[in-house]
Amino acid sequence: MAPAAPGFELAQRESGAVLVLRGDWLVSAPPPALQGLLDTLHTAAPHKLALDCTELGQWDSVLLATLRGCRAWCEEVGADFDTGSTPAAALRLLALSDAVAPHRRPAEPRAAWLRRLLAGAPLQALLTEVASACTFVGELLMALGRLCTGRARMRVVDLLWFVQQAGPQALGIVTLISVLVGMILAYLGSVQLQQLGAQVYVADLVALGMVREMAPLMTAVIMAGRTGAAYAAQLGTMQTREEIDAIETLGISPMEFLVLPRMLALVLVMPMLCIYSDVLGMLGGAPVAMAMDVTWGQYLAGAQEAVTLTHIATGVAKSVAFGVLIGAAGCRAGLRCGRSSEAVGQATTTAVVRAIVWLVVADAAFNIVYQRLGI
Repeated sequence: MAPAAPGFELAQRESGAVLVLRGDWLVSAPPPALQGLLDTLHTAAPHKLALDCTELGQWDSVLLATLRGCRAWCEEVGADFDTGSTPAAALRLLALSDAVAPHRRPAEPRAAWLRRLLAGAPLQALLTEVASACTFVGELLMALGRLCTGRARMRVVDLLWFVQQAGPQALGIVTLISVLVGMILAYLGSVQLQQLGAQVYVADLVALGMVREMAPLMTAVIMAGRTGAAYAAQLGTMQTREEIDAIETLGISPMEFLVLPRMLALVLVMPMLCIYSDVLGMLGGAPVAMAMDVTWGQYLAGAQEAVTLTHIATGVAKSVAFGVLIGAAGCRAGLRCGRSSEAVGQATTTAVVRAIVWLVVADAAFNIVYQRLGI
């Protein structure tokens, strides 16, 4: 049997207005628009509204929405609302819909406008980033504390694997860059030193430049683009596959199981790569010096005289700090990655960019400290 067409009629009585509902008020049979009904009530402006559902057929949630709209209108204009012959089941559902109060946003404090003025979107993003970084550092320090007490859930085989990945597998690119950087330093120094007839001091320039500055910084930049990005991609992919959630479900801390071995591997490998780069950089500057009539013996003697253990220690200290920064940037970006392949790419880019920025800032800070200490 086809449903009867729904309709309504607003009848004026001495006691007020009576809203007569007819037909089947169902979703399948589109009823009159609620706004049209409210417009009719607004035009009539009754002081009381009663419902007459004696001619009402089948009904569903459409009737409830209409009843709520009529009641809300009566509350707004101050009119009485009489449910009249409304079905008892509809009244029970209407009462049930009012069981939970509608959500209301809490009132903002009086100084909220001032906070919005002072803490704009960029500043809020900066504060959020700082808070997230502090949380990451705190969790990392707690994981290191548990590692020192022998309670960390970290596998030695993972540490050895990441040492191999960050160390021996990176020797090729470190070798190439170190030799070329040594040659570049020698060429830059030769332009000025030849004018003074002091080309023999090109060995001092290359040796000190590589040991104190270029070897730790260039090695760190290489590792940021190679290993830091790899860490972000690995952890980001694990995040998209919900593998990190599974590790947490097993009661294992991702900071101990995933971050610590990667971080420690970089801290162990970076000093060795730095010293390796020192040697290759000085060897790379030798052919340029020999092309300026500096003998191999003079070049080697000049490098030995210029470089001391203190100079070597300054570069190694930088490399250790740079390893921490690279590991932190890569692992943090991977752990904060989203759940899509695009998010993995963004996490990788973020890890490299942040690592390089942190490296430059840390290198400048180290140089200022060394200068103040007279090292």
